[in-house]
Amino acid sequence: MPTRLLALALLAAAASAQAPLTVEAGSAPLMTNVSARDVTSLNGTWNAVVDPYETGYRNILTLEPMNPARRDMYGNDARVTDPADRLEYLYPASRTLRVPGDWNTQADDLFLYEGTVWYQRDVQDPRTDAERVAGRRVFLHVGGANYETLGWLDGTPLGGHEGGFTPFQFEITDALGAEPARVLESREAGGANGRDAYSLVLKVDNRRRRDAVPTLATDWWNYGGLTRDVSLVEVPATFIRDTFVHLDPDAPDHVAGWVQLDGALEVGATVTVRIGALEAQAPTGADGRATFRLPAPDLERWSPDSPYRHTVEIEAVLEDEVLDRTTERIGFRTVETQGTEVLLNGEPIFLRGISMHEERPGGGRASSTEHAATLLGWAREMNANFVRLAHYPHNEHTVALADSLGILLWAEVPVYWAIDWENPETYARAERQMTELVTRDKNRAAVVLWSVANETPQTDARLSFLRGLVRTVRDLDPTRLVTAALFKETRGTTVVVDDPLADDLDVQGVNEYVGWYEGKPSLADSLTWQLAYDKPLVISEFGGGALAGHHGSIHEVWTEDHQAYLYRQQVGMLSRIDGVAGVSPWILMDFRSPRRPLPGIQDFWNRKGVVSPEGQRKMAFDVMREWYGRIEAEGRP
Repeated sequence: MPTRLLALALLAAAASAQAPLTVEAGSAPLMTNVSARDVTSLNGTWNAVVDPYETGYRNILTLEPMNPARRDMYGNDARVTDPADRLEYLYPASRTLRVPGDWNTQADDLFLYEGTVWYQRDVQDPRTDAERVAGRRVFLHVGGANYETLGWLDGTPLGGHEGGFTPFQFEITDALGAEPARVLESREAGGANGRDAYSLVLKVDNRRRRDAVPTLATDWWNYGGLTRDVSLVEVPATFIRDTFVHLDPDAPDHVAGWVQLDGALEVGATVTVRIGALEAQAPTGADGRATFRLPAPDLERWSPDSPYRHTVEIEAVLEDEVLDRTTERIGFRTVETQGTEVLLNGEPIFLRGISMHEERPGGGRASSTEHAATLLGWAREMNANFVRLAHYPHNEHTVALADSLGILLWAEVPVYWAIDWENPETYARAERQMTELVTRDKNRAAVVLWSVANETPQTDARLSFLRGLVRTVRDLDPTRLVTAALFKETRGTTVVVDDPLADDLDVQGVNEYVGWYEGKPSLADSLTWQLAYDKPLVISEFGGGALAGHHGSIHEVWTEDHQAYLYRQQVGMLSRIDGVAGVSPWILMDFRSPRRPLPGIQDFWNRKGVVSPEGQRKMAFDVMREWYGRIEAEGRP
């Protein structure tokens, strides 16, 4: 029997005993600091099959996942080996898509598409023969895929992940141990390390669901696909999977934290943490984790004015054998509140901010360091020191760049509007996304605020849901502030902020649209604010829409002149509010939204940006730049 047919026969026999792959299979525990590893990029061109009816996954009579042994299950990447074969999909003959990237902006027929797309490409084992013998492990790392992802390698199920904006990994070490079912045509020439290619298939489904996070309704484009970097990551048999290194909030002249090992030799190893001349050692316990604490009275602090990051070296040793070593650039700073002020390194700081969607200039999901540099560059040009990353975890490129530039960040999960508050599965999804966000970014000094929600109704079910998320965040990371973007209520000429969730938060964020959804811009002159809680207030959203280049009277909506007038009125009102610790107007750049169809003005763009998708600064941009410049010079509004 030819090698190809034998491999498929063995695959079918093994699959017949398997249950179909579903998202409940889960993914590997999240590895952090991936960029410091031996990484093989899988970015580039992938084959793609659009499958709106999930023909390659579901049984037509039951609509349940089909028998994984079937050749027409697209995860198996079957190929025609005989003219009599009947096969109704073929990856090499299909369209291609760029990874990372959303599918919506890569093909006109996919612009509004919501459903399943199958991605396929050949991959090779990145290890040498000696590394295989040494037991080095390989993981498939996906920086983000919207919304639900399943993976197969040569038909072997890898796992599943739900959530469109957080990273995940599948360990593929065992799957790489099998002989590839399909080889490169140039077998004699060999590929990397002289070995054959495996077929990697990822099924990505971006359909919205009532019980998902986010839920059915949002105000941004539901970009689908492998929207962030995809790579193979090679690590030792026992490796440093995760670390948390920070100033001790109770004694900030000390560095504290933990190191988590993963592997057969994780118990009883000695972990050494070095920060320049500082050093601490600690043993790993039964769970493979070592905790440490060391004096660091003169450690240079990270701040927006001086975003210094120290090189942190971590080594794990067992019986004189080095198991693993990593390095990471980490900034050290404290953030806390005192009354209505936010303190950074013990000093009050006003958050001169702007909100930002992960929309790249020109449109589409931002996916690169270059996209991040453009967006954050506009924020800095506005004299901002703070960016609210709305309404979901943004690309790790953005967070890392902000960390190096000294831009403070608000990081958020998409618990947004009409979440299914009483559904425990929905809560589990929200908690998992919050956990993955904190796990990924907890060593980034730039992140000072974890946000658990945006614009949610005041109900008992919602309050219980969000209080659970707050407890989770505090358990994961006691070093940062917790917030949420809340509603306010206008009673006569008094704006009241009294959401009971604020009692559980460190900082109360408030979205308000005085002059846009509420009255005319002149209304701002007559309003006073009343805060029920003596805590810092961040105006997390305000603003109004304008089409770049459209001018007219200050009373004519959609003109730049009206938007700038609204912003000036807002600045006057905000300057009078006691307790305002920061603002982040809505929003840096116009972004696509299916909720915004007005022809000739919106055309499915939310036009509240102060910058157009083409990079044109609107008049409101200068209003904020001038105000922030004055605040920077004087310290307060």
